[in-house]
Amino acid sequence: MHNRLDYSDLALILALVRGGSLSRAAERLRVDVSTVFRSIRRLEASLGSELFEKKRTGYMPTPTALLLADQAERAEHALDSARASLACAEASAGTVQLTCTESVLESLVAPALADVLPAYPQLTLEITTSDSFANLSRRDADIALRLTKIPPEHLVGRCLGEVSYVLCGQASYLDQVKDRSWDTLTWVSLDDSFNDHPTITWRQHHYPNLVPRYRCQSIHAVTQLVRSGLGVAILPHFVVQADPELYPLSPPLANCDSELWILIRADGRVLQPVHTLYRALSEAIFL
Repeated sequence: MHNRLDYSDLALILALVRGGSLSRAAERLRVDVSTVFRSIRRLEASLGSELFEKKRTGYMPTPTALLLADQAERAEHALDSARASLACAEASAGTVQLTCTESVLESLVAPALADVLPAYPQLTLEITTSDSFANLSRRDADIALRLTKIPPEHLVGRCLGEVSYVLCGQASYLDQVKDRSWDTLTWVSLDDSFNDHPTITWRQHHYPNLVPRYRCQSIHAVTQLVRSGLGVAILPHFVVQADPELYPLSPPLANCDSELWILIRADGRVLQPVHTLYRALSEAIFL
């Protein structure tokens, strides 16, 4: 072999193998027929090997041509993949602001981001934890993940699944109590500012005289107290599943549930980095 092959040589061979004739190969390469003919003859002379046999039905590739065509296809696929990766990186370049509760971040979003973000190295993420929709409404955030059955009308998004709740406790606390009747246990709960939360409405309906000993301003804080062995609480099932220190004391409670929504502003759909992360998280988070 007198000259090294380059990609244009491989592309030439592949075009003629796929086309089967000089004219169809010329169409694929967007050159004239004479250019294809001269290029093949030049390449055969350079390689010292016949690549095609001229038959009445067209140009038949020799074993050498088929071998090189196979390598050409691999090079073509590698180039297409590189172009797609570059386009994806360019499309997702930018900063996206995401807001969610600490519990949703710890149990669902963080594991999903670990799977998603390596594919988008140009994407920068800013995360805030909040229990309200205010951040998104004030344009302080681009994407919100919220536990609700009634998302605000000015936001658009999709429901990622139903969220059930269970009563749970930590093993050391449960070992200390002899009577596990629910109304005799020490309860940890959200405070009165969450009076419409499903965990509070369920408890007030079934145990109207029960007074929690500890009240907190977030599900994450409730989880920390339960994990520390201070009592029991009704927590999202996904939180209990993700924490080996929490022991469920019930199956999912009837009429005590919510939904996980991923939400963006209507104008956020035209922002490519926002749309990219929105779509990726929608596919990566499972309940």
